[in-house]
Amino acid sequence: MSAVVKFWSRLAAAVTGATLALVVPVHAWAASNGLDTVMIEAARSRRRRGGFGFFGLFGGLCCLFVVAAIVLVIVLILRNRRKPKDPRQP
Repeated sequence: MSAVVKFWSRLAAAVTGATLALVVPVHAWAASNGLDTVMIEAARSRRRRGGFGFFGLFGGLCCLFVVAAIVLVIVLILRNRRKPKDPRQP
């Protein structure tokens, strides 16, 4: 196994461990403080208003632009990638 693969696997394990070390206690704290009922009530009141509103529409358009930009960058990178020339062919 190359050194780069070892490095990336160790880095991924460290990031995963750190993320879980932060997320699990926060989740337990939020579940014990009654925040679940507050979120449920907020979701219900939001549904009653109806429609997306300006910020919902703006957020959706922003998300679409970001996804389109990422896809465009990937396509441009893949198109500009050159295959190595075969040394046997002139």
